[in-house]
Amino acid sequence: MATPDSLDNAAQSANAHRPHVSIPQFDSSPMPDLTPAQATMPFDITPAIAIDPIALITTECITITSAMRKHARWAQSSVSTILGGGASRLQESELRRSSSQSRRGTPVIADPGRASLTVNNASDDENVSLASRWGLRGKKGKSMQDNPLLTAFSRLRRDLAGCRDVRSVDAPELLHPFLQVIRSSSTSAAITSLAVISITKFFAYNIITIKSPRIGPAMHLLSAAITHCRFEASDTAADEVVLLRILRLMENIISRPEGQLLGDESICEMMSTGLSMCCQARLSEVLRRSAEIAMVTMCQVVFSRLKYLKVEELSKSRSRSNTRTTLMSAAEDLKIEPPMTGSVMGNGESDRPSIDTDPRPSSEQIPEVKASRVEPKNTTAPSKEEGDENVEPYALPSIKELFRVLIDLLDPHDKTHTDPMRIMALRIIDVALEVSGPWIAKQPVLAGLVQDDLCRHLFQLVRSDNMVLLNSSLRVAGTLLATCRQLLKLQQELFLSYLVACLHPRVDIPQEPGIDPSLYEGVPQAPKLVKPAPSQPSSGRSTPVPIKDRQRLGLEGGARRPEAREAMVEAIGTLVRMPSFMVELFVNYDCEVDRQDLCEDMVGLLSRNAFPDSATWSTTNVPPLCLDSLLSFVQFMAERVRQGRPSDAQERIEKIRLQRVRKKIIKSGASKFNDDAKAGIAYLVRNGIIDNPDDPMQVAQFLKGTSHVSKKMLGDFLTKKNSERLLTAFIGLFNFKDKRIDEALRELLGSFRLPGESPLIERIVNIFTERYCSMVNPEEIADKDAAFILTYAIIMLNTELYNPNIKSQKRMAVEDFSKNLRGVNSGKDFAPEFLQDIYDAIKQNEIILPDEHDNKHAFDYAWKELLLKTSDAGPLELCNTNAFDAEMFKATWKPIVATLCYVFMSASDDAVFSRVVVGFDQCAQIAAEYGITEAFDRIIYSISQISGLAAEIPPSTTLNTEVQVGKKSIMVSEMAVRLGRDFRAQLSTVLLFRILSGHENAIGETWLYVVRILRNLFVNSLITLPNIEGTRFTNLGPIPLQTPSQVIDRDGRLGDSGIFSTFTSYLSSYAADDPPEPSEEELENTLSSVDCVTACQPDLVLKHMASLPAAQIKSLVSALLSQMEESSPVVTVKPERPLPVTARVNGHRMPKAGSGYDAGTVFLLELATMLTLRDNETIAAAGETLTTSLENAVRDAANIHPLALSRIVHYLLELLRYSYTYDFMRAPVVLHAISSFDDTVLERTAPVITKGLATCVAVPGALTNEVTKSPDFWSTLQRLHQHKTEAEKVFAILRTLATSSPTTVTADNFESAIALANDFAAAGAIGSIQEKRKDFAAKRGHQAKPARDEDIAVVQRAIQAVSLIYQLSDRVPGLIAQSHLERNEAWAAYWSPIFRGLCAQCVNPCREVRHRALSALQRTLVSENVADREQHTEWTAIFDEVLFPMTLRLLKPEVYQVDPFGMNDTRAHAASLLCKIFLRYLDRLVEVGRMKDVWIKVLELLDRLMNAGAEGDALAEAVLEGVKNVLLVMDGTGYLARDEATATATATASGHESHIPPPPVLTEGDIGAAAAAAAETVDGNGSEEKKQKQEAKKSSEEDSVQQIWPETVRRLDRFLPGLVQELFPPPPPPPPPDPTEARKAETSDESQAKPEDATS
Repeated sequence: MATPDSLDNAAQSANAHRPHVSIPQFDSSPMPDLTPAQATMPFDITPAIAIDPIALITTECITITSAMRKHARWAQSSVSTILGGGASRLQESELRRSSSQSRRGTPVIADPGRASLTVNNASDDENVSLASRWGLRGKKGKSMQDNPLLTAFSRLRRDLAGCRDVRSVDAPELLHPFLQVIRSSSTSAAITSLAVISITKFFAYNIITIKSPRIGPAMHLLSAAITHCRFEASDTAADEVVLLRILRLMENIISRPEGQLLGDESICEMMSTGLSMCCQARLSEVLRRSAEIAMVTMCQVVFSRLKYLKVEELSKSRSRSNTRTTLMSAAEDLKIEPPMTGSVMGNGESDRPSIDTDPRPSSEQIPEVKASRVEPKNTTAPSKEEGDENVEPYALPSIKELFRVLIDLLDPHDKTHTDPMRIMALRIIDVALEVSGPWIAKQPVLAGLVQDDLCRHLFQLVRSDNMVLLNSSLRVAGTLLATCRQLLKLQQELFLSYLVACLHPRVDIPQEPGIDPSLYEGVPQAPKLVKPAPSQPSSGRSTPVPIKDRQRLGLEGGARRPEAREAMVEAIGTLVRMPSFMVELFVNYDCEVDRQDLCEDMVGLLSRNAFPDSATWSTTNVPPLCLDSLLSFVQFMAERVRQGRPSDAQERIEKIRLQRVRKKIIKSGASKFNDDAKAGIAYLVRNGIIDNPDDPMQVAQFLKGTSHVSKKMLGDFLTKKNSERLLTAFIGLFNFKDKRIDEALRELLGSFRLPGESPLIERIVNIFTERYCSMVNPEEIADKDAAFILTYAIIMLNTELYNPNIKSQKRMAVEDFSKNLRGVNSGKDFAPEFLQDIYDAIKQNEIILPDEHDNKHAFDYAWKELLLKTSDAGPLELCNTNAFDAEMFKATWKPIVATLCYVFMSASDDAVFSRVVVGFDQCAQIAAEYGITEAFDRIIYSISQISGLAAEIPPSTTLNTEVQVGKKSIMVSEMAVRLGRDFRAQLSTVLLFRILSGHENAIGETWLYVVRILRNLFVNSLITLPNIEGTRFTNLGPIPLQTPSQVIDRDGRLGDSGIFSTFTSYLSSYAADDPPEPSEEELENTLSSVDCVTACQPDLVLKHMASLPAAQIKSLVSALLSQMEESSPVVTVKPERPLPVTARVNGHRMPKAGSGYDAGTVFLLELATMLTLRDNETIAAAGETLTTSLENAVRDAANIHPLALSRIVHYLLELLRYSYTYDFMRAPVVLHAISSFDDTVLERTAPVITKGLATCVAVPGALTNEVTKSPDFWSTLQRLHQHKTEAEKVFAILRTLATSSPTTVTADNFESAIALANDFAAAGAIGSIQEKRKDFAAKRGHQAKPARDEDIAVVQRAIQAVSLIYQLSDRVPGLIAQSHLERNEAWAAYWSPIFRGLCAQCVNPCREVRHRALSALQRTLVSENVADREQHTEWTAIFDEVLFPMTLRLLKPEVYQVDPFGMNDTRAHAASLLCKIFLRYLDRLVEVGRMKDVWIKVLELLDRLMNAGAEGDALAEAVLEGVKNVLLVMDGTGYLARDEATATATATASGHESHIPPPPVLTEGDIGAAAAAAAETVDGNGSEEKKQKQEAKKSSEEDSVQQIWPETVRRLDRFLPGLVQELFPPPPPPPPPDPTEARKAETSDESQAKPEDATS
């Protein structure tokens, strides 16, 4: 016979071309998650077979009847069983007398249980006639009566004879004969198996579907039949085949849509049958396993129905304490009690008469659905009217009963339950929870079972040493917490605390060689929940679940087998892999005062066990499992980073922070309380937990409300003599209403440890009874004294009943208890019922004192306490948000990062590296996103240490070798080779830069290590400073690196690659004491390092660093500068770039030079300057620090290499340029430091200084003014202009300052500017050389060699400098006006530099410069600004201090010799200048009374000039022309007084003195003076003394004027003889005077004088 599986496969592979027939792909997997509206699954009801379904049914009937006839019991069956459907349905309807059948048009099979056991006479006659017709024996020879089983098949065949549509066949009628066979105990296993196969086919081929008529009753009958299947026993294998087929059938019908129509009773019977097979030890292992598999599938379907059931609320009267009783009473009508013992085969009639699939004793039969065990006696199928029963589809009652039975199987204290049974039940429960865990939690009746029984059994089963049971228990616990944890807040805490206690090792982390212990700091050595108080190791725990409580619950961790530890780790991993699990732990436990820090403990547990050494006490699988769980935890946080945060999250976060702070304080206070109660209370008062320590109510509320204090210490503290008020307040917090006195006492004694001293107990009992009587006022107790005695008696009863030292027969009985209390109730006895109830309560349930006992009673007591606290604890809050990730990561990052570091350093597997790298990256993302700087810093520190690039001492670069191949070069260094050789270092380097990129603003205190890495990479030519856009820093170009020890050109040596050449190279290097050339391996390692660093994209990180906030820039700059200070560049100054001693180029030794150039320091300073100069905010934040460092370096210029110093000066001047407005930057200080450079240093740094100063003064403004005021600025420029390369730049600075508008030349720097310009002009003397060459060549008629360009440039600058001096003279009037000096002093102060400068250049050896200077001097002296507006006599210095000294210098032979050919022209120009300037200021000289002495000095100088030149040359002519002009002008103005002097001379010569003086020639000055004097006289304001002075001055001027002519004549006759006579020929001698005419003249004079006198 084919098996159902083979038939199923055959049906699926049948011909699909038959019309209207399809092959459904039915899946017996769990029901899909449908909404209630979709509960009815769409199902194809078309028969899925290739043959006629009616023919198939007929064939199945024949097959079974044929098998039955071959059995001895049915061998004498009538022929009708063979003929079956001989009559048509129409004929039969005429013959049948049943009215019900005559009314139906479809074939009906009578119900054998309802029809008569005999047939009517017509049928007999018909049978007789039929028998006679076929020549059979007549009535006398009639065969024995047919068996009803065979008759049922015959009738079914007859009914189906004319049927054309199998879908119209009544389902109960179709199944009836097959079900009879299944239920019959007279059939053999083979026949029963055929019936089961047939029914299986009917469902598999869709012959019976959910659309079949009366399918509901049919399913009910089918369930009853297969759950009460009986057959004769044959051999065990055949018998179990039947059971296997029945299991398969049950599984199929429950999994099909028709299974939804089964009722609660049917489900219970089927589940009972399945469980019976699972639990019967006498059945084969295969059968039991098969039954278990079937049960798993059926339970999966059954529990899936919970999704579509309405929630049935418990009545409000149900409390947690009576929930189990209520559940039991609600299930009285449905009972599943799988037998654990008893006979499975046989019914006692023979050795093996039959097998019953419901092998329960008679006392355990399922009510109402138990069919008769007697073989049926009729063959009539149930009628439609009689067979239709409204069977409600199964719902919550059957599911609840099934769930209860499965949970009961887990009871560890039930000895009838074996471990295999528990394992089976656990597997089924696990599937149920996987399918419908959340819906189980929503049903109160099921939730109660979960919270109490299921958790209670599970948490005890995890102590089992049976690994299969332990694994199953842990799996179910994990599934339970994954689906129903919202109900299990305290239960979850209890379970996880046990796992932590079991798994957390108390072993120090071993120190691995090569791993810095600081890298794994932060891993806890022990979880918080098992840490005892310092001096009270047995006084309890500072946790919500003290060690003694966990021992009572069977949850204190102890020595577990390694396999058990691995299983527990796997269970934890399953939980941690739920995305929100750890967040929920943190929010519901770590952030609540009375709960454990489960999240921190779990992370600590995983971290510690992820270390490789944990394999020594567990298995080798534990470290990777823990690491995977830890990384999953990190991954979930990283995935939530980008999620949006709820709008109200901030308020909740603040609340959580406060709760955590409060929890920390309370735990610390409780720990102190456990050592010293008073000290603990004082600590709590100081931290605001207890406001008033003198208020006993506040202290009592805290002590009662916290679970962190030791119960023993609390009992001792409460019972002290001075704590009576506190004890009263503490007991007053209990609510004893509606409680019997023993119940109230039980509640009180559970809160603290009862002391052992009798007086202390008496004090407690006294206060307790007062409180109890005042609150409850019980009717059974007369007064307080009676309550006191009764309470004491209860305590004694509890002690005696549970004292292990007292024998059981001597323990107190209820009579003894009553006798002891006789007459104490106010002279009367207590009610016997009252004492009996108290005695029974104590006997059944011990009053457990804290820290006592470790047995089942203690567990039950503690579990009940936990259940009582459940309602107060509330539901577990589910957290599918990232709102709390920041706080959680802040509390847990230390062990995570430490573990990642240790694993990274000790790992050797690529997969481990990959996971750890991702973990580091995710941790960094989390820390950066949430601003947890400390965590980010730790990550950076750890990875930098792992990379080996953050060495505090920079790696040596003395042996660096540059290898050139074509246009490319590579620097082979010690660090590059080491990095390229170490894969771990490369990986950590890439990881470090990946973490840094984009997260630079998250770094706090670890910039130091980043800076070290950047510096070390730079000095080894692995990175460069990129060009940062938007920076104000002026780049000087790439920073030069230390010159390599060797430069090897591989292009020229490619052919020499053999071993011999390599060996020769090595020997030659060794002989020369030089390092050998890099090997191919070293080159490969270096290339690997280059590729690694390139992949890091350090340029991107540096650019991101430049965009950091100002506060971050400050920290970064400080880190940069700190490294500079640690590696201060104390070196020897050398004229050229330093080269190491062993420098070689292609094997040839290069010149030696002292080393000392530190490129790393320059890199640090340049980067710091770039960052600081980004904007004003960064300057304000980091400018002061950088300025101090740069100034210190500049002051130490003598010890810094010029190459470094040049860049440092540039940085300082750039900083000065943008930060001069800040207090920390003082331009004079900077300029003074630069001006202090000695000549050698200044020469090396001149280009940078010049460029920097030019930039500072390029734009007029405050900086320019401040810089140009500094004398150090001008002194530096004066020193710089001497350098040929810098002279032009310095002159450009000077020109900019001199010509800028608004002017930058002020009183402070005017003289310095003139002096600098004068220096430039003086430098033009070099032009005289070329002039002499030209003069000499001209004499010889040759062409002179052209001058050098640089000499021409110097001369041109000198000429321009003279022009600048002249331009600066325009500033003098303004400077004088702004000066605070006296007018005359100011004039001298500001004009003197101009004149000195020009005069100095008037004797310049260069002819062009002299001429330009004389011209400038002339233009300056003739300007109105010099003396026209001056009222003092200081301006006369233009003669005494300017013209006269200049002319005298020109007369000196040594001056003349510098340019013999051109000096005459200069002198001529000077002579002309003397005369012109004298004439320009002639009137003013007369005014100040200086005309005579100046004129005499001019004549003297002209005399010397005349004598110095040759006759007829330009000088003589210039002197002659100048004198002529002066004489003519002076004569014309009357200043020579030639006429008066002539008259006087004539009179003297004739011996007569004229009595009439010639009239004086009045000048404008005389007239002005006279007018001023007259005005003073008229106004009456002039003093007599002033008048006298003016008259004396006037008299002196007149005398001076009268003396000029004779002196002039005398001097001129000496060097220009005949000039006076030429210009002023003497008049002819006058005729003798006529007396007549003389008198007329006198008369005329007198007449003219009178009117004048009158006028005056």
